[in-house]
Amino acid sequence: MKNVHCIMLIDDNADDNYFHERTIRKSGLQSIIIIMESAEEALNYLKAKDEHPDKHPDLIFLDINMPGMDGWEFLEEYSKLDKDLQGHIIVTMLTTSENPDDKERALALEIVSEFKTKPLTPAILNEITDKYF
Repeated sequence: MKNVHCIMLIDDNADDNYFHERTIRKSGLQSIIIIMESAEEALNYLKAKDEHPDKHPDLIFLDINMPGMDGWEFLEEYSKLDKDLQGHIIVTMLTTSENPDDKERALALEIVSEFKTKPLTPAILNEITDKYF
């Protein structure tokens, strides 16, 4: 069984978060799922690792288009975090964007492991967990 201790969903769309959480739960992964509806909230959570050391994500699914700080700005700030706070997190852009420029831009960043189109499906989840965990 793959071991993904903690998964973070960063998406301002509550319906997407609900659907993606159900997909993860149905997959059989015994993961803690943390839902953040804004990139700022997610960054603050990651920076406060000491407050929840057992709930630091191994895998992040990140939306691009969000109000306030978008996915690109999140990645910019995330890349500035101390390496200890970044840990060995697999960051997957999960977006409605089918723009090849977005995919190219995301995969050019060292901290982005994957670029996938919503919704999160069991096949996408299995592909990522098989590859990285």
